Amino acid sequence: MNYFKTDIEGPVIIEPKVFGDERGCFFESFRSDEFCREVADIRFVQDNESWSARRGVLRGLHFQKGSAAQAKLVRVVKGRVQDVAVDIREGSPTFGKYVSVELSGDNHRMIYIPRGFAHGFAVLEDETIFQYKCDNYYDPASEGAIRWNDPVIGVKWMLDETEMILSAKDSVAPFLNS
Repeated sequence: MNYFKTDIEGPVIIEPKVFGDERGCFFESFRSDEFCREVADIRFVQDNESWSARRGVLRGLHFQKGSAAQAKLVRVVKGRVQDVAVDIREGSPTFGKYVSVELSGDNHRMIYIPRGFAHGFAVLEDETIFQYKCDNYYDPASEGAIRWNDPVIGVKWMLDETEMILSAKDSVAPFLNS
């Protein structure tokens, strides 16, 4: 695998080595020993999957607070998304800055998002399947969110606002500095 640091300390973009021929392809999507050596010494405890029927679905920006904070390893199995990680670590020199990467079933790219980041994604193709590993169990009481269009963060989404399909909860999430 190839590992690429981002402009923000913590998130890492990962590109697996894909072996393909006329039958299809094969690649390792996760290997603990290599991941711990190259990215973070971490133990993932929960896998999640999200299916979005239509282009335009926007999920996020979500995070877990306190001792329930989660690091994630994110990838797309089918379809395509714009994935966004926002630094919400208090005292961080990049607080409020974000990393954006296109993940797809074709490019096989992944992103590691450490604890202390809000996370969201915009679905760019119908029938998209999104998977992620977490290093901590989900705790509904520790759930938090930041509005997808927070003006301080200023995410440049790859969708027009008129295309966006949001949950009721995400559409009224607080702004970063609220």
